[in-house]
Amino acid sequence: MGLKSPLVMFSFFFLVVGITIMPLAEAQLLGGILGPLFGLLRIQGIVYCTPNGNIGVNGTATPAFPNALVQLRCGGSVISTATTNGSGVFSILLDPLNFILSTVLSGCGLTVNTPLASCNAALPSVGGLVSNLQFIGNTVAGLLNVGNLIPSGFLFNASVN
Repeated sequence: MGLKSPLVMFSFFFLVVGITIMPLAEAQLLGGILGPLFGLLRIQGIVYCTPNGNIGVNGTATPAFPNALVQLRCGGSVISTATTNGSGVFSILLDPLNFILSTVLSGCGLTVNTPLASCNAALPSVGGLVSNLQFIGNTVAGLLNVGNLIPSGFLFNASVN
């Protein structure tokens, strides 16, 4: 009977220690080795119906660009697409097992090749919008770590098709 008591105390000690350090270990794992397994990269933004796809000067009322096809292009290839909603909002999710943040930032960009004339007849009917990407930080939701990216600013490019 005397042998069980030290074994029970030993087990209890490791259980308490394990529960105490678990949050620290979880944070280290999620930020290190296991981070890509429990994370996503999210690219989101708003496309406006303007010659440069950005909001008007001094916050003036700017119409959104609904139903615009937004493409994520890496190395010239279309990797993912999204269509803007009625408010011009789009969101693209990427699996970090297939995409490394630094590579996405340096080798990928957004393209909107839906003609601007489709949201405003006074705008060009050829060409489209292009933007690089900008990392704005992480959001943690439970075990999920989300890397947030936004367009750095759309520009009109007449050769986009």
